[in-house]
Amino acid sequence: MATGTEVVSDNGHGCCKKGPGYATPLEAMSGPRESLIYVTCVYSGTGIEKPDYLATVDIDPNSPTYSKVIHRLPMPNIGDELHHTGWNSCSSCHGDPSAARRYLILPSLISGRIYAIDTMKDPRAPSLHKVVEPADIINKTGLAYPHTSHCLASGDVMVSCLGDKDGNAKGSGFLLLDSEFNVKGRWEKPGHSPMFGYDFWYQPRHNIMISSSWGAPAAFTKGFNLQHVSDGLYGRHLNVYSWPNGELKQTLDLGDTGLLPLEIRFLHNPSKDTGFVGCALTSNMVRFFKTPDGTWNHEVAISVKPLKVQNWILPEMPGLITDFVISLDDRFLYFVNWLHGDVRQYNIEDPKNPVLKGQVWVGGLIQKGNSVVAEGEDGKAWQHDVPEIQGHRLRGGPQMIQLSLDGKRLYVTNSLFSTWDRQFYPELMEKGSHMLQIDVDTEKGGLAINPNFFVDFAAEPDGPSLAHEMRYPGALLIILALVELSSQFIVAATQTSSENAQCSGSMVECVGQMAEEELSMESETSRRTVRAIKVLSPGALRPDEPFCAKVRGESYGNCLPPPSNPYNRGCNSYNSQAGMIVLSDKVSSKTNECNGSIAECNEEYEFLMPSDISKRFLEEKKRYISPGALKPNQPVCNGGASGQSYSSSCLPPSSNPHSRDKDKGNLAIRLFRNPIALPILIESGRHSIRKET
Repeated sequence: MATGTEVVSDNGHGCCKKGPGYATPLEAMSGPRESLIYVTCVYSGTGIEKPDYLATVDIDPNSPTYSKVIHRLPMPNIGDELHHTGWNSCSSCHGDPSAARRYLILPSLISGRIYAIDTMKDPRAPSLHKVVEPADIINKTGLAYPHTSHCLASGDVMVSCLGDKDGNAKGSGFLLLDSEFNVKGRWEKPGHSPMFGYDFWYQPRHNIMISSSWGAPAAFTKGFNLQHVSDGLYGRHLNVYSWPNGELKQTLDLGDTGLLPLEIRFLHNPSKDTGFVGCALTSNMVRFFKTPDGTWNHEVAISVKPLKVQNWILPEMPGLITDFVISLDDRFLYFVNWLHGDVRQYNIEDPKNPVLKGQVWVGGLIQKGNSVVAEGEDGKAWQHDVPEIQGHRLRGGPQMIQLSLDGKRLYVTNSLFSTWDRQFYPELMEKGSHMLQIDVDTEKGGLAINPNFFVDFAAEPDGPSLAHEMRYPGALLIILALVELSSQFIVAATQTSSENAQCSGSMVECVGQMAEEELSMESETSRRTVRAIKVLSPGALRPDEPFCAKVRGESYGNCLPPPSNPYNRGCNSYNSQAGMIVLSDKVSSKTNECNGSIAECNEEYEFLMPSDISKRFLEEKKRYISPGALKPNQPVCNGGASGQSYSSSCLPPSSNPHSRDKDKGNLAIRLFRNPIALPILIESGRHSIRKET
């Protein structure tokens, strides 16, 4: 991120410091290697009457305590069933220096408590900060069984809850906590609760939030019973909500191919309208996507065939996909089959056609030495050969996974939920969990167990425990890498020079070298805040209404945008004036010889601006946007030359002229979040211009 950046956050204070997380997923991938990881460890349901705890594990290979538990923080209560975790603040607040990724949120699936853990005082030995009691949550919202927590750009924390206090799925919904972890209420509008609750992911670029479905707590807390599926106590739907309004817009029935859809992930590129959900019981990875009419649809992308087995409760065994992650560059998807026992790597550069690149067996019910055997198509019985690690036979199956920022290491634990662990892997009750590390080949693809890493939770001081979810302290929240960046409502601009200090115009009028995404603010709160300090132009304040002049004080009315693109702009004037979205940080004198469009003079993404107000502003104010980018859905004649008209008889140019040199211009485009104006560049390191039509 470039230096000298003034940040105006929702509290109106400016500062030149960064907030939490990373500006982009690609920046995160080049961040420092992980050295610690937090793991939720459970005694609930094991027969050991001790509180669950948060373990700190040393994962620095140069440390003398490598692959050891170096700290344990017990909760103050017994019977919680710690499950998934989340941060109080994430990369959506990267530009807000007043925000900090300090508190780790620990919802307790069974007791309904929510713990806030302070990780800043001592990351190696975190401490308890606050307890949100279930009675407070139930009294104010009627919600219980909290599961997934995500930080919001507003500073609030949102938690999915799987039912009411009696375990009925019809009581599920979304809890809101404020920045002090006080109960605010429910997020979804009255009457818009989901059929079942589980995981969720919001994507502000598309004004959408999609949640998945596990089942009624009254059913899954008693163990898995196939009859409960027939009785309608488990889900098979995705719930499509408007964001941030909380209105249930669409329900996707995944049918018999999508039973028990659990973990859900959008691609990290916020301009992409696609994602995946892992359907556990049917063992399918389902891709969901937006259709041309604005609704959402789905299709099976990857299918894991059930195995014919002997000596098991059913004649066929599903893989049971329980967790998956996507690399920050959106190249690879990793998922686990908890019952079969394998971890898989797929290339998803073409999301419609994933390609298997790696597979490794790290446990499961059909490993050699177990009583369960699989039957091949030829009728012969077989079992998988699973290696021992440091003399330990691997028990259970791979369940939760966490990927390193650079995508080269995959950490794996093996506990799903204590009741289900006891049912499917009873030895975990006696011997506890373990944690593994898998090395990832990010070039050709491939997975390999690291023989030097093994965390054994069998020898814990209070007895064997069940290790579940993992989270890096203060690092990027992998599953929200860029989606949350997209919802950021701060506005950034370069620190103005002394010549511009007295400027009373809008942000883009005052700043001389690099202005940041004024028109990218979807948040009305953000617009009001910036308007109060008089740095927001009318077009950004009310982007859905035409305005008669691009200066403050003019009215909104029936004013049409300019009918065509004059195209008489050049990099010389472009670099000397304020730009709206992208302007060079330091431009060499050679750049002044260029008289082309942004795309012709520089390296960045003129063609990725979907906002009409953004295009209108660029066209009228600075005149340096090319016709193809101004109206990407209309063909422009004569290859998009200056002064040419738009016509349906003109085909678009066959390719991007690309008449620019990498040495001409050192762009410092900082892509915070830009739900309206500029999709964030996922492939910035590849210097490729993408024309999206």
